[in-house]
Amino acid sequence: MIPNAEDLATSARAASKGRGLPPVHLWNPPHCGDLDIRIARDGTWFYLGTPIGRPGLVRLFSMILRKDGDGYVLVTPVEKVGITVDDAPFVAIDFDVEGKGRSQTLTFRTNVGDTVCAGKEAPIRVERDTKTGEPSPYITVRANLEALIDRKSFYRLVEIGTHEEHEGSRWFGLWSCGQFFPVIPSAELID
Repeated sequence: MIPNAEDLATSARAASKGRGLPPVHLWNPPHCGDLDIRIARDGTWFYLGTPIGRPGLVRLFSMILRKDGDGYVLVTPVEKVGITVDDAPFVAIDFDVEGKGRSQTLTFRTNVGDTVCAGKEAPIRVERDTKTGEPSPYITVRANLEALIDRKSFYRLVEIGTHEEHEGSRWFGLWSCGQFFPVIPSAELID
């Protein structure tokens, strides 16, 4: 059987049945090949090179997305297909702040409708480009699936960041749910 998006969507609808996120971590169907679905760095989902314009379909596919090793698959109880993800599968498009300092809570919203509070189970991490030094901030959304934090949200995060001792040196970072998330060594910041 050659995988196609329509059959996968039908299987995904049947598996989720409006109950929230299906238990994709429990499913181990055979790998049926790869499907020409790509998630761009900006969070746009493409099928056969064309953007998927139906937000409900993108949400449905996002609910059956799983990371297996270094690759990404869409999985239902009866089939598993590989897809391409350019960077992270989701984009954190906004966040809310409650509290201040060590007592603050950061709650992020993604482009596919997930919400997640940054904390021990949903850490924030920042990678820096080795050539340009440009930061790429991420938050774990669920089960090894991350969201790239969009630029406007990252700028807002920087405004509420603080300097703290972390693993023996001073870092600029963020607090959420009692966890400190280092962003950049304080010594590297230019005043």
